[in-house]
Amino acid sequence: MTIQIRKTLLQVETTLIEGGKAAPVPLKLYSAFAVVKNPWAGQGFVENLKPEIHAAAPVLGELLTKMIIDAVGSGEAVEAYGKVAVVGLDGEVEHASALIHTLRFGNHYRTAVGAKSYLAFTNTRGPANTAIMIPLMDKNDEGRRSHYLTIHTSIADAPAADEIVIGLGASVGGRPHHRIGDRYQDLRDLGQDVANPAGV
Repeated sequence: MTIQIRKTLLQVETTLIEGGKAAPVPLKLYSAFAVVKNPWAGQGFVENLKPEIHAAAPVLGELLTKMIIDAVGSGEAVEAYGKVAVVGLDGEVEHASALIHTLRFGNHYRTAVGAKSYLAFTNTRGPANTAIMIPLMDKNDEGRRSHYLTIHTSIADAPAADEIVIGLGASVGGRPHHRIGDRYQDLRDLGQDVANPAGV
């Protein structure tokens, strides 16, 4: 099985002013998408998704990672990252999840940017032009709130009912005027163990 890619899309958003105040360093948000035919479309309920995952996820991971890195300029420059999948109305949310929640997809991106933290994500179902949101998190520090960001976009003609939109997101920089501290200070203020925030 070869994954059918109908089109790709690359977006770059630059924030120069936030809250009426110029950003000391402009925030750049990058997103790369592939609109693909749902490999399980028209098959009814499929018990074993692995063959299609193994065939499609590495191809998509490599393609989208390259699009992001080429746009940003280097993996080192990426500060926060995330992923998304939106399945069309004839598919299952499990189909969206299947193509991004596998190391065969995500490890291409993690390796390319030298990341330690997990990839923040959304996986949803919707029609063409549905809202696509990619939550971002610092690639090495889950508690760095300045890099809690969300890329919000849509694709006018995707996903079709038998398609899936797969995407990766990246930031160079954090929110321009971040001033809510980090979660570690909260933990200290609450008298909780920074090394064991869940208390387990």
